[in-house]
Amino acid sequence: MATQPAQPQPFPVRKKSLIRRLAPDHSQRTRHVVQALFLLVNAWLGLQFYLWTRYFERGGTGRSVARPAGVEGWLPIAGLMNTKYFVLTGHVPQVHPAAMFLFIGFMLMSLLLKKAFCSWLCPVGAFSEFLWNLGSRVFGRNLRLPRRFDISLRSLKYILLGLFVAVIGAMSAQALEDFMATPYGLVADVKMLNFFRDIGLTATVVIGLLVLLSMLVQNFWCRYLCPYGALMGLASLLSPVKIRRDQEACIDCGKCAKACPAGLAVDKLVQIRTVECTACMECVAACSAQDALQFALPPRRAGVSAERWRRRVLRPLAMCGVLAYIFFALVLFARATNHWQTILPRSVYMQLVPRANQLTHPGM
Repeated sequence: MATQPAQPQPFPVRKKSLIRRLAPDHSQRTRHVVQALFLLVNAWLGLQFYLWTRYFERGGTGRSVARPAGVEGWLPIAGLMNTKYFVLTGHVPQVHPAAMFLFIGFMLMSLLLKKAFCSWLCPVGAFSEFLWNLGSRVFGRNLRLPRRFDISLRSLKYILLGLFVAVIGAMSAQALEDFMATPYGLVADVKMLNFFRDIGLTATVVIGLLVLLSMLVQNFWCRYLCPYGALMGLASLLSPVKIRRDQEACIDCGKCAKACPAGLAVDKLVQIRTVECTACMECVAACSAQDALQFALPPRRAGVSAERWRRRVLRPLAMCGVLAYIFFALVLFARATNHWQTILPRSVYMQLVPRANQLTHPGM
């Protein structure tokens, strides 16, 4: 009697009483290490840029240091302008090219890994997270705004983004090039530094208020006011990797929703598609059930083995690897093609840096 060929077995159904997590989750420890390392990198860039600026402010006396092009990562508007210029002309801009490469790198991260830049690399995001954790300890808890109020406030960052995109979108390639070649555009990074060095009373009060609000409400700046994060959120809609919930493994404890800094209903959804998800994996770390919640590629199909399904999950170390690969690949490419540094004569910096505060926006 002929035997029938073995049929592929569907993914095994797990009994909810037997699927408690077997091993502790280390995603948050890994993420916090990455945040700390990137903070140190930014602190080093900031110190080096300060010393470079002071050299020219002192008239070229004292020890000279090289200008750190990486500081242009703090010029997202310049990055957006230069990216448009590159798309229109096919040429890498000569002024602030690093801003363009870093902007492209951070956007690429969002296209592949949701808003991972915001929760894994962004120094402002790391500081914001520190503040709401501090506020939780000081005040006992963080506030969750009413849904209608929360949605209304979230629209602010998209309004700000729309204003920037509208202005830059209306500029021609020649206008973009001319703007960057103005004295204001050449030392936009110095003006950014001087804003914090010579901060006024109004700016101090505004920043102090934002700090207080960030202690009370989780990620207040990132959630409601950051246009850069809004743009990355829109790009993240195309990401193939998302937080996905296995309904069979889920034990409906609700811990994931309580842990989510964005207040998302993770325990009610099969996958998180929203622009608000930053891939922080807080929900995954809080999950009590084995493999019930994962940051993974599209869900399994019938007949796919559990082992093959696990290969579709992006673990924290793999996340670090992808982020590092994108970052260093673009930086090394820009360096290798001599498109990383802004090349200007020393005499130009000697003339412009000391009077950076006197330079006004060309449109004013």
